[in-house]
Order: sequence, then C-alpha cells, then structure tokens
Amino acid sequence: MFLLDIMTLVNALPGAVAQGLIWAIMAIGVYITYRVLDIADLTVDGTLCTGGAVCVVCMLAGCNVWVSILAATCAGLLAGFVTGIFHTFMGIQPILAGILTQLALWSVNLKIMGKANQAINVDKFDLLVSLRYIKDVPFYQNTIFVVAIVIAVLIALLYWFFGTELGCGIRATGCNANMARAQGINTNLNKVIGLMVSNGLVALSGALLAQYQGFADINMGRGSIVIGLAAVIIGEALLSRVFHNFALKLLSVAVGSIVYYLVYQVVIWCKVDTDLLKAFSAVVVAIFLAVPYWKRQFTKPTVAAKGGEKNA
Repeated sequence: MFLLDIMTLVNALPGAVAQGLIWAIMAIGVYITYRVLDIADLTVDGTLCTGGAVCVVCMLAGCNVWVSILAATCAGLLAGFVTGIFHTFMGIQPILAGILTQLALWSVNLKIMGKANQAINVDKFDLLVSLRYIKDVPFYQNTIFVVAIVIAVLIALLYWFFGTELGCGIRATGCNANMARAQGINTNLNKVIGLMVSNGLVALSGALLAQYQGFADINMGRGSIVIGLAAVIIGEALLSRVFHNFALKLLSVAVGSIVYYLVYQVVIWCKVDTDLLKAFSAVVVAIFLAVPYWKRQFTKPTVAAKGGEKNA
C-alpha cells in the first residue's frame, strides 16, 4: 500500500516540475521588481490572469498560438505601464499603485473573457503546452522541454538587456535612485520600463498557464505574488553562495519555483488539508525571508581585541 502511495507521488512529480517551470517565468518577473528595482509590485496578481485571458480569447477567435502569446505579453506590458504611470507621474507609492492596477484589472479581465471562466480544449486547438503533453508525447512536444527552452531564451535575453546602457540604468535606479539621478539617469523612465518588463513576463506566464490547465479563470492570479516571492527567496537561499552572475541568479529563481512546487506536491501527497495550502505558502515565504536575518543575528563577526592581532 505504501509502495502504491509512493508511485502516486512519483507519477505526479513531472506535472509539478512543469507547473514550477511555468510559474518560474512569473517569478523572474517578480525578481525584476523585487530585487532589481527594489519595488514591491502587487500588479502581478491581476496581470497573470490578464495574460491567460487574452491568450485564451485570442485563440478562441482563431489566432495562432504564437500571436495569442504575443498579445498576452503586450497586455502585460500595458498593465506594467499603467502601474508605472501611477507611481512616477501621479506620485502614488509603488505598492498602492500596484494594488490600484490590480483592482482595475479585475474588471478588465472580466470584460476580456465575458465571464468568470473561459475554457480552451487541447483537442480543438493547437496549444504550445498542455497537461496532456507531460507523458507519452515526443520530447520536443513535452511541456517540460518546451517551457525549459522558453526560460533559457528569456534568461539569455534578460542577461543581454540588463547589460545594455538602459538595463544598467534600471539596475542603478533600483540600487540607489538618488545616485542614479545625480548621474543624469532618468529614474522615472527606468522604473516604468522595469515594471513593464516584469509584468510582460508575468502575463507570458499566465498565457502558458492558461494553456497548460485548459482554461483562464478570474481567480487564477490570486496569491501569485506569494508564489513569486517564495521562488525568489528559496532560489536565493539554496544557490546564492554558488550563483553570483546575473543570468545564474535568474536561473536560481527558476530552480526555486520548481522546488516550491515539488514541496507543494509532497504536501498534497501527505494528505494535508487543502484549505491550509495558502497558509503553508505564507509560512514558507516568511521562514525563508527570516533566514538571512537570523544568520546576521546569530553569526555576528567577533570584534578584534584592542590594538589588533599580534604582528598584524
């Protein structure tokens, strides 16, 4: 009986990895605002659904899957632009600007879909990824392989972009906005662009997630910021001592997302009450956020004796 339960878990792991990879794209978007721009952007809870809604509706209207994904990404860019305008042009605090955009996107998403849920059938549409493409399909059609390639391309593009003058300006803005401004960098423009890139990635993730699960739902983005932060923090906790290059830091976020969903699957396998899963996510994020603080508190460097070491 126990062996049967173990096999149930093993059979579920490929699906967990696929979900982790899809959410990793969203987590990379969160990383850009949270770590690069140093902004807590809550727009992502709405943008994820926007990406899924736009992709599904476009495909139902007869658009090609790639065109639909591009349209979804553009919708995410627009959402990030709105949050950026709220923050820079209207002077609203970034966390409140994200909440306002997220609130507006609820209505926008309902209007896009026409109802709270819009399904898309893998048998009738040529989807890029799907839950059915996990097993018994050619490797080039496997969801894990396809999304892994997408992530590799995205990391390469982001690594190139943040190495350009504009990208370095965005990183400087997040590091020290006052110093960047003193160097003649347009920090407001950089914040808007950073928010657009971040939410574009989140919408792309939403488009792939909607295809994977076979529907877009008005609630599909609820709590996604917690999952994104969990992926970022777990990836840093596991690999920060090894990965110092910017591209590798982005890769660590993807690894963190996969680990999160693997743990999530194990928790479900252990028959934990599903009503407690959101609380579990919050606890995981809180613990991983606290670990660096605890390390600083309990491993403070010893102060050298007065006069320094002998023969120093």
